[in-house]
Amino acid sequence: MAEPVSREVDVALALDMHLGESPVWSVARQTLYWVDITPGHVYAWRPGGDAAPVRHDLGSSVGCVALTEEGLWAATSPGPTRLRLPSGERRATAVAIPEWDRGRGHRFNDGRVDPAGRWLVGTLAAGAGHAALYRLENGELAPLIEGITISNGLAFSPDGRWLYHADSPRRRVRRHAYAPHTGELGEGETWVDLASLGLPGVPDGAAVDVEGHYWCALYGGGRVVRFSPQGEPVAEVVLPCPAPTMVAFGGAALTTLYITTATQDMDMPARRRSPLAGSLLALEVTTPGLAEPVLAALP
Repeated sequence: MAEPVSREVDVALALDMHLGESPVWSVARQTLYWVDITPGHVYAWRPGGDAAPVRHDLGSSVGCVALTEEGLWAATSPGPTRLRLPSGERRATAVAIPEWDRGRGHRFNDGRVDPAGRWLVGTLAAGAGHAALYRLENGELAPLIEGITISNGLAFSPDGRWLYHADSPRRRVRRHAYAPHTGELGEGETWVDLASLGLPGVPDGAAVDVEGHYWCALYGGGRVVRFSPQGEPVAEVVLPCPAPTMVAFGGAALTTLYITTATQDMDMPARRRSPLAGSLLALEVTTPGLAEPVLAALP
């Protein structure tokens, strides 16, 4: 394992999130967006100065967000919702969601916009094998990968020809050949196996830099690991909290790695040992990340 890639991890914002997730950086707005899944909060924050983040309360769980020209799409439990910014005006969409078994604890989870502007969004289910990864097309969510439990780790290689994806409990990241022009998904293969590498935790949210390295938050492992395009760990950053959830490249040069964190499953002694849990963290890196695509026009 290589040396850490930054001198220190900074606290970008001291927060008390239950399950912070889905950070996305808008290059056009120079703004970071992210969610706190359980209470249904969406945050917007423009770094610099003393401005506090703006919080929009959606009233239901929200798994992830995607950039649009007018604001965001949010994957809420009733279905995808348009969020106009900065007003926070909300409007339900015409997208039909699958007939989930609510008894299995289904909800939306990790998502990512592909290079052509399609939205890929996964789900989480309490029962093993009942969740899926979907692609939004023609006003419907079409399943791409089924038989999973917690869809996570979505990211694309710089040329868009590899899709990375994890089913977190299996502790492996798989990669699939991907046709960016058509959205066709090829057969998958195990690309990273945390158990065989001796790495702790499970793969959670991730992002890719311009060199094709995959940065993954290891939930329960208290670190972010940078994997080479060959799936080899080349650097790790140990964090001051046990449950990082996802990373996103932001800042003017896309060299600030923002890291969302969680406090769920932590009792009070654990909270006292890790007082920064639930905050937004940041560290400066030398290799910039990829700009986040904007969702194409949808119904």
